[in-house]
Amino acid sequence: MKRPPRLHLRRRRPPRSETRAPRRVRARLLGAAAILVLCTTSAWLALLVTPSQTVSTAGQSVQVGAADPDFSLSGPGELDLFGQTMPTTLKFHGLIRPKLELTHISLDNQLAQFVQTSSAKHSTTGDLASALIKGWEHYFLWQTLIAGAFAVLLLLAVAGVRRYPHRTTIKLVAFGALTAVVLNVGFVVAFAAGTPGTLRQVHSLDDLVGSTPVGAAPEPVGASLPGVQAVVLGDSTAAGLGNPLVRNPSALDRACGRSSDSYAADLAEVNAWNVLNLACSGATVADGILGPQQLGSGIAAPQFGVLEQASHASVVVVGIGANDLQWEAMAAMCAMGPSCDDQATAAMFQANLNTFTQDYYQLLHDLAALPAHPRVLINEYFSPFGAKLDCLSSEGLTSAKAATLLARLGTLNQVLGDGAKTFGFTAVKPEFTGHELCTAQPFVQGLHDSAPMHPDTAGELAIALADQQALSKTVAAASVVADSTHAP
Repeated sequence: MKRPPRLHLRRRRPPRSETRAPRRVRARLLGAAAILVLCTTSAWLALLVTPSQTVSTAGQSVQVGAADPDFSLSGPGELDLFGQTMPTTLKFHGLIRPKLELTHISLDNQLAQFVQTSSAKHSTTGDLASALIKGWEHYFLWQTLIAGAFAVLLLLAVAGVRRYPHRTTIKLVAFGALTAVVLNVGFVVAFAAGTPGTLRQVHSLDDLVGSTPVGAAPEPVGASLPGVQAVVLGDSTAAGLGNPLVRNPSALDRACGRSSDSYAADLAEVNAWNVLNLACSGATVADGILGPQQLGSGIAAPQFGVLEQASHASVVVVGIGANDLQWEAMAAMCAMGPSCDDQATAAMFQANLNTFTQDYYQLLHDLAALPAHPRVLINEYFSPFGAKLDCLSSEGLTSAKAATLLARLGTLNQVLGDGAKTFGFTAVKPEFTGHELCTAQPFVQGLHDSAPMHPDTAGELAIALADQQALSKTVAAASVVADSTHAP
């Protein structure tokens, strides 16, 4: 009996077009995802490298940029004030918030309203808000263009690695760059569009800096002082603490430690000036310069209030900051502790520095608003430590500790110098190189002297010489400007 023939059923193979379709879809999805990641990376890189935009109005200049994004949906922006970054008082909605830096401030009687908080809204305040908004928009215009440029570079790199044909490369780059621009615009709309509305609330520079405990400038104090040609404001370094007292000292002179060998006295002798030294040991900006200072059972009037009575003074020298940062306490803690860079002292230093920076802004503003517009010198602090520290080893000060203290002193000097530059004043850095503690001829009082780490008579003279040199340069520069103005 014959077996029936076996039927061989062959599977039907799908057409090649059907097998390639899912692969193409996956490839396109992966390509789209890759381009999305690349465009997002381009936008992020552009945020990091896009330069801030400088805007100016009524003689004031502010740089407008973007702070580093975080993952909170709202929060303060950043304010760069004299090199110190602090949060703005205004809160902004979105992941991307502004970073603002004050770069130049010039004041006269008409512009004083511009920087001071006022309940009345002047026309210049609208100009400030408009300038900030315009700077914000210009920043993101450049950021979008830079994001597109980054996308082009990254896509060219990918095309080179994959060895795409020229036509494919051109299509890829064109599509990717367009996608990057569109995506970046979407990011800006989604995460930064609320900023202009908040910036419209800025009616003065004080709205950016925030309120300080110092407040407005003090009222004039005492009798008129028309014969005074120069005034010194400051702390114990400016007073000359530890050196011989002034002749026939008053109770206030004794309490403040004002010396006949202070740099104020040296400047008076060199220039044949009537110099009024208002500096007082322990003074800070808030308690001493712009506010009264408690001195035992007595109270010293605000130094700035007395300065206002010297209406003909052509020079003002300021030496302030060490007490605001509690320099002596910080140095003592540093000497007694195992190290100086622990988190507690670092946090204390930064908190004090932020407060001082805001108070210092207020002082600079008040100095700039003086009707006579005197030349203003801001004295930075000298370095008390050099390479040799053998005389300090018994006190617990090592090279590492001294380096930490000097770094913090350098940060203070940066704030002092940047603030002076912003307001168009002159920063002066006295040089004690080769005459620090532990050298053969120190300009600094030793740790067992009456005023440790303060300038001695030679140190005060060195500061006076630095001030005199700075004054000579400003006079020469003013003469050049005057000559060029009157030249035919």
